[in-house]
Amino acid sequence: MLPSLIAGLGLGLSLIVAIGAQNLFVLRQGIRRQHALAVAAVCAVSDAVLIVLGVSGLGLVLHTVPWLVDVVRWAGFAFLLVYGLLAARRALRPSGAALRVEPAGSSAAREQDGRAGTATATRLTPVLLTCLALTWLNPHVYLDTVFLLGSVASTHGEQRWWFAAGAVIASVVWFFGLAVGARYLGRWLATPRAWRILDGVIAVVMIAIAVSLVWP
Repeated sequence: MLPSLIAGLGLGLSLIVAIGAQNLFVLRQGIRRQHALAVAAVCAVSDAVLIVLGVSGLGLVLHTVPWLVDVVRWAGFAFLLVYGLLAARRALRPSGAALRVEPAGSSAAREQDGRAGTATATRLTPVLLTCLALTWLNPHVYLDTVFLLGSVASTHGEQRWWFAAGAVIASVVWFFGLAVGARYLGRWLATPRAWRILDGVIAVVMIAIAVSLVWP
């Protein structure tokens, strides 16, 4: 039981920690303090669902319908390309907004969080929809969770569900840790120039991932 749990935890972390569309989106929302925990929850739950599907054998089924993978690949390419171009536009034509970071725990910081929460309350739905698209339209997510984790889990026999539990724990710990930890990066991103650099990095990574999905 324990060896399978640890193996799933280790492999899950090694796959999730790599820079990707999900991580960058969680990081950006965490830094902006906009629905970061909700975004982390969507990523973690989505990973859990995909891991369970992979361990239950769906990966073998998808091998018999390769056209479905192609559909997801091209949909993911289109979405990531658009998202990357929007980030590039923010980097080239910034709005001038920046974080004004107050000391953690101070009344000013609490007031700032309250204003941020009020200002972005109506934006929860589009934020979550974007997060879902970044997750479910990314073929790399299927390769990592459904195919790879599912295949490795099958080698653990009756302990495969403990392996899956370890991978799910890794996903939960990573995404919530990233969402919470990103808040402390705000002091370094308190100027428009810093946000232009961050958006530029996001644009490059997103477009690179999009191209990699369809490049032979």
